[in-house]
Amino acid sequence: MSHMEDPAFIVAQHALSWRAGWILVLAGFVSGAAVGLRFHDEGFWGGYGSFRRRLVRLGHVACVALGMLNLLFALSPWPQPGTPAAGFAAWALLAGGVGMPLVCFLTGWRRAFRHLFALPVVALVAGVLAIVIGASQ
Repeated sequence: MSHMEDPAFIVAQHALSWRAGWILVLAGFVSGAAVGLRFHDEGFWGGYGSFRRRLVRLGHVACVALGMLNLLFALSPWPQPGTPAAGFAAWALLAGGVGMPLVCFLTGWRRAFRHLFALPVVALVAGVLAIVIGASQ
């Protein structure tokens, strides 16, 4: 039996997406609460509509949304757990789920990081394509 057919491997793969999803949701709540402590200050980080504040808000929302996407994947029966498509999708969604908020927060700090947005986008698109292709096999 290959490691991909091993029930322990399949459970570990499922658990990775499940744990990552909940950790991302928690990170989104915590980062949102931290930024929210100053929501009443009109001038905080350049004001509500400033580039910096918009990117930080986007980062905390991305944590929650991509955490839920990882959870949804963890609970999905397709692609079949333990297949190469499922393994690739799990890692790609994890990379995108961590990378997108990180790039948002970094871009809010220094604009030059905006050039990195393609990395989490490519990871997320690749993960979803692996899910769609793997589900049809």
